[in-house]
Amino acid sequence: MDLPRPHGDRPSTSPTRVPSSAHDDNELHELLTVEDVAALLKVSKNWVYEHTRSRGTPRSERLPYLKIGKYLRFEGRAVRAFLEKKCRTM
Repeated sequence: MDLPRPHGDRPSTSPTRVPSSAHDDNELHELLTVEDVAALLKVSKNWVYEHTRSRGTPRSERLPYLKIGKYLRFEGRAVRAFLEKKCRTM
C-alpha cells in the first residue's frame, strides 16, 4: 500500500507498504479504542478507564495502553496477556 505523495507529482524515494506476512513482527496491527476493549470484554468504558489508572496498583498489574495525544489505544496482544495474567492469579 503506497502512502500519498507529499507535494505535487514527485514520487517518493521508497514507497511504504504494509507487510503482507501474518507472522512478520514488524507488521502493524489495528489498535483498539476504549469502546472496542469495553465491548470485547463486555464491561463499561468506565471499567476500562479505571483499570488503566488504578491508584495504588503497580503499573504491571494495570490494563496496558498506548497514549496517542489525549487518546488511549490498546494492542490486542497486550489486552489478551492482561486477561491471561488475571485469570492465572485468581
